[in-house]
Amino acid sequence: MIRYLIRKLFYGLAVMLGVVLVVFFLFNILPVDPARMTQGQRADVQSLQAVRKEFGLDKPIPIQFAYYLNDLSPVGIHLNNTEEQQRYHYAKLFAVSDTKVLALKWPYLRRSYQTRKDVASLLMDVIPNTLVLATTAMIFAIIIGVFLGVLSAVNKDTWIDKLAISFSTLGISAPSFFAGIIIAWIFGFELSKYTGLNMSGSLYSYDPFRGEVISIRNLILPMITLGLRPLAIIVQLTRNAMLDVLGQDYIRTAKAKGLSNRAIIYRHALKNALNPVITAIANWFASLLAGSFFVEYIFGYNGLGKATVDALEMSDFPVVMGSILFIAFIFVVISILIDIIYVWIDPRVKLS
Repeated sequence: MIRYLIRKLFYGLAVMLGVVLVVFFLFNILPVDPARMTQGQRADVQSLQAVRKEFGLDKPIPIQFAYYLNDLSPVGIHLNNTEEQQRYHYAKLFAVSDTKVLALKWPYLRRSYQTRKDVASLLMDVIPNTLVLATTAMIFAIIIGVFLGVLSAVNKDTWIDKLAISFSTLGISAPSFFAGIIIAWIFGFELSKYTGLNMSGSLYSYDPFRGEVISIRNLILPMITLGLRPLAIIVQLTRNAMLDVLGQDYIRTAKAKGLSNRAIIYRHALKNALNPVITAIANWFASLLAGSFFVEYIFGYNGLGKATVDALEMSDFPVVMGSILFIAFIFVVISILIDIIYVWIDPRVKLS
């Protein structure tokens, strides 16, 4: 297990390095000047040069990339002075020269071009909101999706089965941004006086008497929108897996022993049909973090997606890179967890 985890971690680091490489050079070939976006169109040459120097944008792109990797690396070379130590919060390992040291530190995501704040602190303000949205959307999708999938399989070729299949096909076909617009317009605008829901709003709202409070109703519409596609996938996967399991010999043996249908379905069939469903659930949870970008933007939900889209509009590269690296990290962690969960559910599966 330890050898497997070490190998997976190396693969994960390679994936994240590839993400950094692609996004960094893609962002630098775009005909956009971050200094100009920061200072405005009427900024003078001296101001633009000062901003470029402050963020290292005056150096050649390969040098910028090398410096960025040094900032991201948990072990890097840094100046041996108080200002540098306060910025990176590093612990000295040993001196490389009279002015530089090899240091141990947390990855440094730099500062936002627009706000001058640390990207890590900016992301930590919005990541919990996105995690709440993605988690509730996934729970919604799992509960409804597994239930409909089992119901469809047990009632094969009936109107219930056909209705569940039609619903799942519609859910798969509808892109999240399109479904979000329709759901926001119908339930957040046209039927707002009946539903009590708003077209836009974040997880936290300000109350003049209680201060900042959690507003659950602002979570409902983006949660349903984000959960529709994984729900549809889970319905079909659960149905197909259940139909396959229900035809196995041990299910016929259980029926012959006189076990109730409920015990056969939920104690024997469903447990053995969960492997493909677990894969979908794990992969979709990571995808929901990436897919939440447009959903959060449509509903004005203050999360990672909305912060990234806003940063893209302002060419705020450190914020964009920080959010992409976080999503890549989640994908890597979840891929490892999937394999471990497989072994826990089915001991016949071996890690290799």
